[in-house]
Amino acid sequence: MFKSAGSVERLVNQLARLPGIGRNTRLAFHILKLSKEEAFELADAIHEVKEKVGFCSVCNNISETDPCQTCSDPSRQQDIICVVEDSSDAAAIDKAEGFKGLFHVLDGRLSPLDGIGPDDLKIKSLLERIKNNNISEIIIATNPNVEGEATAIYLSRLLKPMGVKVTRIARGLPVGSDLEYADAVTLTRALEGRQDI
Repeated sequence: MFKSAGSVERLVNQLARLPGIGRNTRLAFHILKLSKEEAFELADAIHEVKEKVGFCSVCNNISETDPCQTCSDPSRQQDIICVVEDSSDAAAIDKAEGFKGLFHVLDGRLSPLDGIGPDDLKIKSLLERIKNNNISEIIIATNPNVEGEATAIYLSRLLKPMGVKVTRIARGLPVGSDLEYADAVTLTRALEGRQDI
């Protein structure tokens, strides 16, 4: 078993706190192999992001300005809001360049087993946005897992009585995949979400 220096062990322990990393000594050794300048640039980038980045008071997305660039952009469709679980989801949708509306970041998803209920999410601010603005459609883009589906159903039941159109992103087969390798749930969702051509 490898015995490391105290400072290396501290680095490994700090990296282990990051999601998906675990006790990754390989990553720690990669950082050790960086030049001092490269390592300090990494440390400075982490420091800078913690100093400059906050959350938009309108949509809860990460931003260096308040309100964020998306909420402040007059060229975006101001009457459509895409509701996502996390800022990374908003970034993925925005990167695809097919959506030109606004976002609302819930900062999580319903998960009763983990003790996360409606009051733990940014749902109240979403309701306020709908009440105070002329919103025509809410697109629910939560992840297609049990918690994401539960969140979508909860939001749909909450929002429909407000008179706003509530839609859910389509799910199905990814481009370039083969039908024979798709699971039954994915095929069922693809058939349910079929469109005219």
